[in-house]
Amino acid sequence: MTVGWASWLVCANCAGRVSDGRCAVCRDRLARMRRESGPLTGPMMLFALVLALFAVALVVARPA
Repeated sequence: MTVGWASWLVCANCAGRVSDGRCAVCRDRLARMRRESGPLTGPMMLFALVLALFAVALVVARPA
């Protein structure tokens, strides 16, 4: 499984995609991105954004 946008990154060391993990630099970066990806990635981030926008809309639409 690749980490979201990692499939688009190109390694400066081997000129391959980072998600392929061709060299040690690619594998290290891919492992680091996987470690750093927290619970609010992908669909959870989208859900949090929609929830925040809904909360703002409720505050704005509240009668004075």
